[in-house]
Amino acid sequence: MIAIYLRDRGELQANQKAVAERCRRLLMWWGDKSLADVSSGTCRAYVEDRRKAGGARRDLEDLRAAIQYHAREGLHRGEVRVTLPDKGPARERWLTRDEAAALLWACWHAREKQRRSHKRLPGESLPTRKYTMRHLARFILIGLYTGTRAGAIASASWAAASGRSYVDVERGVFYRLPQGAKATKKRQPPVPIPDRLLAHIRRWKETGVSREYLVEYHGAPVKSVKVAFARAVDLAGLDGKITPHTLRHTAATWLMQAGVPIWEAAGFLGMSPEMLERTYGHHHPDHMKGAARALSIGANKTPMKRVNQKRTSTPGAA
Repeated sequence: MIAIYLRDRGELQANQKAVAERCRRLLMWWGDKSLADVSSGTCRAYVEDRRKAGGARRDLEDLRAAIQYHAREGLHRGEVRVTLPDKGPARERWLTRDEAAALLWACWHAREKQRRSHKRLPGESLPTRKYTMRHLARFILIGLYTGTRAGAIASASWAAASGRSYVDVERGVFYRLPQGAKATKKRQPPVPIPDRLLAHIRRWKETGVSREYLVEYHGAPVKSVKVAFARAVDLAGLDGKITPHTLRHTAATWLMQAGVPIWEAAGFLGMSPEMLERTYGHHHPDHMKGAARALSIGANKTPMKRVNQKRTSTPGAA
């Protein structure tokens, strides 16, 4: 069943490598079982064996999709339900302006360290003139100013091409959905590039710091920045679980704190207004202002004021 799903639907997935890896994990546990063995009990056993509820939930979502496709193709009859573990709490970690500045500073000034001794004698490693994380600083700037997911930043290039997102430097537009990719629930609409970021991007192109892609390391596009990002967070001395996806959380939070209308911010970030309001709406300056304003009406008649008036009207009161 999983083989049929991968054969017919695998090429339509946004991240084929990730889907293949999840299906590999599923087959290691479910491979000797049949559809009749899929139950709430076996699903719970898989979660316990996987140990990570979040990862197990994503794996089981693929199992459910494979079962549903198998049924739509008429390859089995009857209803087979996959029981998913509860979703974990939403991550709310975002960066303040000072934290973002510290992270960029750490990336821009990080240098390679080498031992000066040719005889491999013990000694302190000293920094060289080689700056090793400036590509990550460019990655972070794009993430903070556009709220774009890491994959689209990594594939962003100067020219439109299959499998790449594309920056139109002249018009100042970031086409975040890779050319030829199928749109998914994780929407990636084209967005205007903020002026400050656009100035940086144009300078990168003019100076040739990036030849083909916006973010390059040793002349090649980056595939993942997880390891470098973790090191930058450590160098900046930041606390909490901060990942590349935190940049998207930060952009959403800053938009809300700036008072941008929810529908406009949601369109810019490529998420639904409901999701934005539910996760980040409490940062908006107008959040629950109506309720607070309603309670402020008639403040001269509040119970506390009446108590104060009663005290001052009592004979002998100070």
